[in-house]
Amino acid sequence: MIKRLRMKFALTAIGSVLLVLIVLVGGINIFNYREVVSDSDAVLRMLSDNGGMFPERRTPPQDRFDGENHLMGRDRIDSPELAFETRYFSAVIGIDGSVGKVDTGRIAAVSETEAGDYALEAVSSGKTRGFIGEYRFIVSPQTDGSMLVIFCDCGAGLANFRGFLRISVIISVISLVLISIAIFLISGRAVKPVAESYEKQKRFITDAGHEIKTPLAIINADADVLEMESGTDNEWIADIKKQTSRLTELTNDLIMLSRMEEGRDTLTFESLDLSGLVTGQADSFRAVAASSGKTIGTSVAAGIRTRGDKKAITELVSILLDNAVKYCPEGGSISVSLAKESHGSIIEIINDTADDMDPATLDQLFDRFYRGDSSRNSDKGGYGIGLSIAHAIVNSHKGKISVHKKEEGKIAFRVFLRDD
Repeated sequence: MIKRLRMKFALTAIGSVLLVLIVLVGGINIFNYREVVSDSDAVLRMLSDNGGMFPERRTPPQDRFDGENHLMGRDRIDSPELAFETRYFSAVIGIDGSVGKVDTGRIAAVSETEAGDYALEAVSSGKTRGFIGEYRFIVSPQTDGSMLVIFCDCGAGLANFRGFLRISVIISVISLVLISIAIFLISGRAVKPVAESYEKQKRFITDAGHEIKTPLAIINADADVLEMESGTDNEWIADIKKQTSRLTELTNDLIMLSRMEEGRDTLTFESLDLSGLVTGQADSFRAVAASSGKTIGTSVAAGIRTRGDKKAITELVSILLDNAVKYCPEGGSISVSLAKESHGSIIEIINDTADDMDPATLDQLFDRFYRGDSSRNSDKGGYGIGLSIAHAIVNSHKGKISVHKKEEGKIAFRVFLRDD
């Protein structure tokens, strides 16, 4: 349990850091990309408004100059150097789809033929602006019905964007790895108080259980002596024996649960004939089921073996069968199946039920002392701890246990035991 808690803490912390990095790095890079696009669109609008050329030399706004008439904080769009920094070309597409005037005087990487092809592709796309390769374009309708298509070379801006993206991702991955290592190292300290409290709780349950056993045995023995001395049936003595028996059963269950939660170190693993074990347990419950008009059917594949603690696995099957018999209505049926699957075996116990439990609360059946409805009360016997023991046994064998509704009026417990 503590290992799972530590792992859950570490994964939650790492997941939170990863989410923050994704939002932070993703946001910065998206903003960076939008800046490249926005800057290119501003240049293209300027060219489109001036028929595919930059306007005459422009003077930056006065607020860009200091007291000594020096240009400060130059904005690229307002800069008089913009026309000399920008690489662009344009082409006119006529009404009939033919390529008209082509201007490639401000770019060396594109020929007039290529410029015409780019313009045709842009017009045929149906978009007024977009990218073709690393060239951002704008389609501007002309008064004579033709289309002026202007392209701006965004190669430098996109290269900077990709470079920053690559560096930011690499740094983020390295940071995540380092942070993950740090989280795993400190997670032990973070859950240490919980681990200590949990160990004290288990130790208390085990120690108290063993201490309680002795006075319960003495009380039961004294009740036997009183019963023999009285020579007659005494309802008070009978009640004392009944309650001491219940307390003994509860104490044994708590000790068993504590032992199972201590994990594999307290178990003795050996090769088990799982088919024979399941069949034997099902047979032992047939008489109990028949006494209340219930039937038990089995479908157990032969020759299935597993590795596990024989006493624990026997207790697991017994708990599930006892639970099925208790909560199966009179005249109902119970089915027990065992099948081989890849990497493990599946035990499934299905019983009729009169309970109308919410499927969302079914997993709570494995909680200690949980009783989900009025039918799961002390009148049925038990203390709501049996399924908790079953859950702990399965976990100690690195398996999985689940409960779900098969169909209306049926509930199924499914156990997967791994091949060890």
